Amino acid sequence: MLQDKDRIFTNIYGMHDRTLAGAKARGHWDGTKDLIGLGRDKIVEIMKASGLRGRGGAGFPTGLKWSFMPKESDGRPAYLVVNADESEPGTCKDREIMRNDPHTLIEGCLIASFAMNANACYIYIRGEYIREREALQAAIDGAYDAGLLGKNAAKSGWDFDLYLHHGAGAYICGEETALLESLEGRKGMPRMKPPFPAGAGLYGCPTTVNNVESIAVVPTILRRGAEWFAGFGRPNNAGTKLFAISGHVNQPCVVEEAMSITFEELIETHCGGIRGGWDNLKAVIPGGSSVPCVRGENMKDAIMDFDYLRNELGSGLGTAAVIVMDKQTDIIKAIWRLACFYKHESCGQCTPCREGTGWMMRVMERLVKGEANVEEIDMLWDVTKQVEGHTICALGDAAAWPIQGLIRNFRDEIEDRIKVRRDGTVQVAAE
Repeated sequence: MLQDKDRIFTNIYGMHDRTLAGAKARGHWDGTKDLIGLGRDKIVEIMKASGLRGRGGAGFPTGLKWSFMPKESDGRPAYLVVNADESEPGTCKDREIMRNDPHTLIEGCLIASFAMNANACYIYIRGEYIREREALQAAIDGAYDAGLLGKNAAKSGWDFDLYLHHGAGAYICGEETALLESLEGRKGMPRMKPPFPAGAGLYGCPTTVNNVESIAVVPTILRRGAEWFAGFGRPNNAGTKLFAISGHVNQPCVVEEAMSITFEELIETHCGGIRGGWDNLKAVIPGGSSVPCVRGENMKDAIMDFDYLRNELGSGLGTAAVIVMDKQTDIIKAIWRLACFYKHESCGQCTPCREGTGWMMRVMERLVKGEANVEEIDMLWDVTKQVEGHTICALGDAAAWPIQGLIRNFRDEIEDRIKVRRDGTVQVAAE
């Protein structure tokens, strides 16, 4: 269990002063000039050594991503873009940072931008996040007034401007290249890669896109050292992590914990256990709605990190949005609801996703009612495989994986419902 002294987010519940004065009292903005004085190469080196992997879902090494940016400018400006478009169902961790601990993010933006030779950073915030935007903008204004942003930011000799851009509520804009399209004023539709953003991103300039949490932990890592951060979790799964636990637990919460904590310890320590006890646990989606669900009996001893969940359970840590479902849950209907979401949010650019998400949703609806034939389960699986990996961005994968998880883990339940309907005993309706 993580000790309070090791927590990076000291005001995640908003119980303390969120202003600049409060942030400084908790140790933020302490010696920022000296951290920038380490120099670009040293900062990137420390980030690599810390083992920090992107907190937005993919888990790509953050320091390595930064190193892709050009070392010398060819005349084009460079940009850091912070992805605050937290639209993954079940995920609500970044909003707590922006609402209650915004200066961790702002200071991180300054240091990370300096490390990538960027004089400007854009934070792209989700359209529905109204109060979060207000809190973050107030914090940015306070940082400007204190000389921590703008010309000679934090007396470091580095000129830096930070802009907050409000999206319009499109899930697809959480994909980094669709986010850049939206930021430039166009419809949010993913771009083909290459070119990758580090070569030609925002306005055709070198750009790095990082998640809110990935950037907000940077100043603390630099203050405490790469070895401190790397000391948490298993190898290749280092650091602390915000977990957002929702669903059928006694106390849903967002909590900062060490990586590689077991699922049982996470739930017992912070959520007061499963509703109705562990025997009542049916399924868990461990990383936001796009990762496959896992049967409850396989989750109790699961290690909550990228590698274990992917390699051992065929799922993923994703954003660490843990959705818990007990045995009162209609799991088929729950996955159908996710299929509806992905159908609604597809931008329609790629044929497999545009046509496949609607097709999968309609078959799922018939499975909920038990109106399909047993043979259609395999046909649905085949279609998910035709969508997965055949689209420009990962939305096609995100639409396919929950259905694959359902079929892999709860095929017996789907077949039983079809048989019950066919025998004329009970009807189950989708709403």
